[in-house]
Amino acid sequence: MTALTTISLHPGSNAYQKNSRSGFATVVDDMTQGLVGITHNGFALLGLAVVFVILTLTARPDLRDAGELKLMSWLQERRDAVLGLTESDPEPEFTEPTAIERATAANPTELPRQQAAVAYWLSKKYKVAPEPLSVLVAQAFEIGNKAKLDPTLILAIMAIESGFNPFAQSPVGAQGLMQVMTKIHHDKYEDFGGKLAAFDPVTNLRVGVKVLQECISRAGSIEGGLKYYVGAANLENDGGYASKVMAEHARLHAVANGKRPPTRLFATPAPAKPIPVSLPRNVTVQKSGSEVALLAPNPGL
Repeated sequence: MTALTTISLHPGSNAYQKNSRSGFATVVDDMTQGLVGITHNGFALLGLAVVFVILTLTARPDLRDAGELKLMSWLQERRDAVLGLTESDPEPEFTEPTAIERATAANPTELPRQQAAVAYWLSKKYKVAPEPLSVLVAQAFEIGNKAKLDPTLILAIMAIESGFNPFAQSPVGAQGLMQVMTKIHHDKYEDFGGKLAAFDPVTNLRVGVKVLQECISRAGSIEGGLKYYVGAANLENDGGYASKVMAEHARLHAVANGKRPPTRLFATPAPAKPIPVSLPRNVTVQKSGSEVALLAPNPGL
């Protein structure tokens, strides 16, 4: 009988394999029950801990406040770490620009000699600081060269229109250095952020040059273009506007070329009278040789 039992429990027998599987299943079952028990007890302990913390914070407001302060401090440190801020670099990258960075001004001594001479001359005549004038002079030379317009002509228009007051406004709505009619030419300000850019000196200069180009192209001459620029193309005369601009242009051109301005043209400027800049409607331009004839509006148009 003993021999039969020994043989039946031989490793290769079915009974041995069955007993092995049964033992393994028992071990797994015991481990599972133990893990469930530990997890259940762990959650129970965690729940008790949370309840204890809530009761403690309710009974001790000072501890709650201290905890909130610590949490906020930790969140602030995390935010600073994400933004890349350290104690050696406390300022964020999006810091507001300084007043110097916002100012439209430059050192006139850093301009080319020709531009510096114009800036100082205008500063003395119109009682405007040379630093902001330096930026305008430099811009006028840069834009004038690109637009194939004499920079001193652009500066002369600013002088007559506003006396270099970037905030000038006429009763009819002409605004800024070159007294552009913002309501009429609002589309030209779209690339600069909108019509409020009319009071930015450099933007107003650029838009004014665009309007001047259109006027000269339409009239076929500088004098005729100035008449369009002042909105007098369909009038008998422009009130002497073109003559004033051309006289100032001659003075500035002489200064830029290192010459003495014509004394017979020099006079203390009267207070600037802002004049609207607009293109008259329904005006036909007829060219005959070098002359430009401005015809009255056609009633049928």
